Amino acid sequence: MTLLSVLGVISSAIFSGTSLLYTTLGEVITERSGIVNLGLEGVLLVSASTGFAVASLTGNPYLGVLAAALAGGLMNLILGYLVVTRRGNQLASGLALMFFGFGLSALIGKPYVGAKIKGLPRILLPGLQELPRLYASLFRFDLLIYLVIPAAVLVWWLLFRTRWGLGLRAVGESADTAFASGRNPWLIRYQALFVGGLLAGLGAAHLSIAYAMNWTEYMTAGRGFIAVALVIFSKWHPLRAIVGALLFSAAVAFQLLLQSSGIKVSPFLLDTIPYLLTLLVLIIWGGTRKHAAPASLGRVYHGTE
Repeated sequence: MTLLSVLGVISSAIFSGTSLLYTTLGEVITERSGIVNLGLEGVLLVSASTGFAVASLTGNPYLGVLAAALAGGLMNLILGYLVVTRRGNQLASGLALMFFGFGLSALIGKPYVGAKIKGLPRILLPGLQELPRLYASLFRFDLLIYLVIPAAVLVWWLLFRTRWGLGLRAVGESADTAFASGRNPWLIRYQALFVGGLLAGLGAAHLSIAYAMNWTEYMTAGRGFIAVALVIFSKWHPLRAIVGALLFSAAVAFQLLLQSSGIKVSPFLLDTIPYLLTLLVLIIWGGTRKHAAPASLGRVYHGTE
């Protein structure tokens, strides 16, 4: 494998991992409040289709990013109504949201299948201009890529260095105790869902507006479920999520490299490599983690109104 191939895998991993990391960060916030969102796949699809549609209509990719983020936040509020206000089962509500997202995204995106948009502009960091053009082109990234690591640090700071984060984690551990201390578990969970949806929307926007620059149905290809798995892998910690997202996206880039190299293995088998890696990591990691999950994760909070 040549140096150019290695750099190509790294560059591809960064591009494909950005949408996954934003989504994982959003799910970390959501699950820290005690809610697991199995409807993430539907949230991503609606956000991706909405962002692409707005970018196509306005010709402005940044407006598309904002629209995708808002769509993700609103989709998560639907889940909030189901599981917080109506006290529905979180797993069943999440699956219902996912199927709703499948249909709604197909409806929103249908007029834009095959449409062309102006994607997010790519910027070369100062100092890389001295590299040969072929190498420098591999590291010309868009704004969402440059912001994803600061976003992970910001989420870490919000969760572990602010009163809001303390309250959110308290609700995730014991909503009754948090309520007794003067916090409002319903409001905090709604806030966590909306912020988590905004981040997932940013991930979906990067997928459709910056990475693929097109819209096709089910283009997320299971990223919502992978994000839920990566939250477990990261032990509900936003900085560890960076490693998980890069690991999965590197596996995706590697199997694409193998396919392009002409290796005599079925491409369908190679496509399973990232997902097999995810399962393997969860099997190994699941046996070593020590009660990292929030104690109230998945539980309905009835409280007293």
